[in-house]
Amino acid sequence: MSGSTQGIGFAIARALLDEGAEVVVNGRDEGRVRDAVARLRAVVPGGAVSAIAADVADAAQVERLLDELGDVDVLVNNAGLFEVAPFESITDADWRRYLDVNLMSGVRLARRLLGPMLARGRGRVLFVNSESGVDVPADMVHYGVSKAAALALANGLAKLTRGTGVTVNTILGGPTYSDGVARAVEGIAQAQGVPADALKGTLAAARTTSLVQRFLEPEEIARLAVYLASPLSSATNGAAVRADGGVLTTLL
Repeated sequence: MSGSTQGIGFAIARALLDEGAEVVVNGRDEGRVRDAVARLRAVVPGGAVSAIAADVADAAQVERLLDELGDVDVLVNNAGLFEVAPFESITDADWRRYLDVNLMSGVRLARRLLGPMLARGRGRVLFVNSESGVDVPADMVHYGVSKAAALALANGLAKLTRGTGVTVNTILGGPTYSDGVARAVEGIAQAQGVPADALKGTLAAARTTSLVQRFLEPEEIARLAVYLASPLSSATNGAAVRADGGVLTTLL
């Protein structure tokens, strides 16, 4: 499970452990990976959790990670970068980094793991995506484009599973108060001299199409991930399932 040392990824790892799954945590930093495993073992005593540190934007590190894994029944592609940036300031290097993390990490992992799932006739591939992949934000164009590409990737991979017990699905998450978002809000609040909680509420209300009118919690995304990773979701394949709080206004 890529990008699972904090935020949504950590919440999904915990939720899967609660359901009795054996979880392999992944992150770039060895120390943070060890810390995530320790925290998971503390909150889910007896849970089968291990970890492999690797930067999923680096093809060589992904190959090493894959060589260390055994059979994988559920692949959760959660690693992702985001930032607010004016389009004209986004460099070619920035674009490559975003595409490497938000798109190519999923390509590299699925390329090795999907085939064995198809051979066994069972498995789940899950992409944790964003409503920004459908409604690309003007102040995060590189992020939105990379997420749109990942959405297209999942759609194409699902077509390879025809007639098998393997599914490929996407979660379209809404604005979520993950660790990264919390740090960004706290930084802005400090710079503006306002309480972080007040700014959090203001930013949530600014998404005028949101029906819940608040940030989502990582655990709310995790609940949908557990369903899509389970046998209960056997009729859901090639889908982009929303947990967006009603931010997206289209019917489909």
